[in-house]
Amino acid sequence: MRRLLLSGLRARRRRLAGTFIAVLLGVAFLAATLTLTATMTSAIDGFFTEANAGVDVVVRSETVLADTPNASRTPIDSSLVETVRDVPGVAVAAPVVDGFGQLLGRDGTAIAVNGPRLAGSWVADPELNPYRVVEGRAPTVTGDVVVNRATAEDGGLRVGDRTTLLTPAPKPVRVVGVVTFGEADAFGGTSYVGLTPADATAHLAGGRDQLSSIQVRAEDGVSREALAERVAAVLPPGVQAVTGDAATDETTEAINEGFLTVLRALLGAFAGVALLVAVLSIHNTFAILVAQRTRETALLRAVGAVRRQVLGAVLLEALVLGAVASGAGVAAGYGLAGLLKGVFGALGFDAPVEGLVFPLSTIAICVPIGVLATVVAALAPAIRASRVAPVEALREAAAERSEASRVRVALGAALALAGVVAVGAGTAVAVVGIGAVLVVAGVIALAPLLVGPLAAIPLRGVTARLARRNARRNPRRTAGAAAALLIGVGVVTLFTVAAGSLGAASRSDVEKTFTGDFAVDSGARFGNGSLSAEIAPALAELPEVSAVAAVGGGQALVGGEGTTVSVADPPSLVRLLSFADVEGADVGALRPGQIAVAADSDWSLGQKLSVRYPDGATATVEVATVYAENPLVGPVLITAAEWAPHASQQLASAVYVGLADGVSAADGRSAIEDAVRPFGNPTVSDAEELAGAGAAAIDQLLNLVYVLLAIAVITALLGIANTLSLGVHERTRELGLLRAVGATRRQVRSLVRWESVLIALFGTVLGAALGTALGWALVREAGSGFSVPAVPLAVIVVGGALAGLLAGARPTRQAARLDVLRAIATE
Repeated sequence: MRRLLLSGLRARRRRLAGTFIAVLLGVAFLAATLTLTATMTSAIDGFFTEANAGVDVVVRSETVLADTPNASRTPIDSSLVETVRDVPGVAVAAPVVDGFGQLLGRDGTAIAVNGPRLAGSWVADPELNPYRVVEGRAPTVTGDVVVNRATAEDGGLRVGDRTTLLTPAPKPVRVVGVVTFGEADAFGGTSYVGLTPADATAHLAGGRDQLSSIQVRAEDGVSREALAERVAAVLPPGVQAVTGDAATDETTEAINEGFLTVLRALLGAFAGVALLVAVLSIHNTFAILVAQRTRETALLRAVGAVRRQVLGAVLLEALVLGAVASGAGVAAGYGLAGLLKGVFGALGFDAPVEGLVFPLSTIAICVPIGVLATVVAALAPAIRASRVAPVEALREAAAERSEASRVRVALGAALALAGVVAVGAGTAVAVVGIGAVLVVAGVIALAPLLVGPLAAIPLRGVTARLARRNARRNPRRTAGAAAALLIGVGVVTLFTVAAGSLGAASRSDVEKTFTGDFAVDSGARFGNGSLSAEIAPALAELPEVSAVAAVGGGQALVGGEGTTVSVADPPSLVRLLSFADVEGADVGALRPGQIAVAADSDWSLGQKLSVRYPDGATATVEVATVYAENPLVGPVLITAAEWAPHASQQLASAVYVGLADGVSAADGRSAIEDAVRPFGNPTVSDAEELAGAGAAAIDQLLNLVYVLLAIAVITALLGIANTLSLGVHERTRELGLLRAVGATRRQVRSLVRWESVLIALFGTVLGAALGTALGWALVREAGSGFSVPAVPLAVIVVGGALAGLLAGARPTRQAARLDVLRAIATE
């Protein structure tokens, strides 16, 4: 049997090529996923390990203002520096002040990066400072700054250049040095500006005698743990001392549990879709091969082969194919990871790492999964092959069951019904997700019943009608070929519908909320881009402007919970923003000592809440207003008068502007752009552009989803091509007879091409309908309005037909090249 198996694999290598590629692509996506996440994990661990490599102890506040990596902490008093320096075993205690800081490039525009814009006091001790001066010198006098090399290159800055530092208030500075983070040009995707300690205190700490932290280096022979205990013993309540290792572990663990967990789940989900599509394609291929080898299998049974041997032969064939394809897939996954990383960067999701990390665990995970998926996909066809009776050897042609069995129909109906009930209940996202999976499984099981109605498309031409009859002749095969594409198109449609609905809802919400004419923002897609609070007064002086409202923000503990709060002047704000379903006092009447909260928050009208501000001060405030969720204001709104005394940097996230009567939009925009140019030339958007900003961000994410789903769709199309190629081989004699009675090569090509298009359309239309329905359920559960993006859905359907033409290209040429006499003589 082993010799027979190997000879059979060699004889059918072309027919198994499609299955090989399907396994390879599915495993490659999984390997790429593991490689990308391992690369990100290694890079993040390396960044923070290097950042704290020379730091033995960190002195910082115990109060954290948010549950995010590197969340803000309240400051500590600068007098603690001398206290720490006096501790036995302390060699150096360096005060650190950090905050927001963004340089303007040579063109006067703020230098954009895909991460936080960091500024901080320059630490003179080289063992405590991970940055190294590679050009120029360190900052020594007021106005001196150093900048990391990546940011300097992006902004066209060189040593000796004079520019502006946004803190976010503009400050004139001189670049005296270019630095690297260890050997890297940047710390991840961040920008960094180093200032003198005095400038850092003045610009980042608001002139307060406070520090972000104190970095400590131990004397030789003193352990980090022992020194941390000594330092902790002299600190006041609310201040802690932790080792540099503990600080590193804390940050990397937070990122691993947050961002990297989401990244792994996202990539893993798409890898799962790709593998599922591959499994469906593999199953369909083996089902056809087993059917085509019915007579061969019966002859084996007739000469003495038992069912166990036949079953083992088919499974061993799948095992060998899966092992070889999985090994190739792991190798291809490394290249795919690099390709995906580049595509992500082109879409604006660049990973701030160099090279790729390929852990050996990738092989240990991917190869068994690929082999198991192949064997599982071939299991049902193998069982079917083992049941072939020896008498089947007497048949002239292979007999294959073309209709769905009663058991399959009953099971499919039960799964679909259970899924519809779960989706309709919609009690939680998890329930909807389980229901969606059940619906998809049910539709795939029932798909053969739908081939007849969907394939009954009125077509003109003899070859088109013959293709339609061929598609309907074996509904199970047609449905099997289209099942993989159904999954791929269904997931694409699901995300398209969800994104379109959320984008339309976002646009509608902003249109209802924003009553002004223009908005000014930093244009930062990532990180913490902010605007100077001085922009609002500058715009208010323009004769073209009648109203201005700046909305800032920050982190604070409200009612003991870390949250992001919005800060504004309420009377100015209500002139440009509309608040719906207001309970309690009007938003414009909000006073210091009061806050307004969104209706979906955990707080209620009249509730007294404690607030700990960024400077560590505490106060008690009253919930005076409750408003419906507002897309331009966060869940908590505090007056600027209440917030300003506690903020070291007055940051504005956006400034909204209303024009004076009689001022045209063009004149108003021009005046606003001229006024904000000295502040880093931030983005100016009209009402329509502002409303579309949220939808644009969703579209950007959708493009990323399309890239991730491309592998699954390509695998599905390969499955269609493989099915058609196997069909051409099976119908060699039939096609030869068509040629013998007068069919031209062109007509044969048209016949196979139409079959490809019909199969692709069947999968595309069914997938689009299924994706739309499940998209509706998902959007409904999210509490958003439903909107059908007609144009994208039309593109998906038309694209499915065109993809069918592409998938049928090789089988079409294969059919047209058949020699008539040899085809007729084929048994």
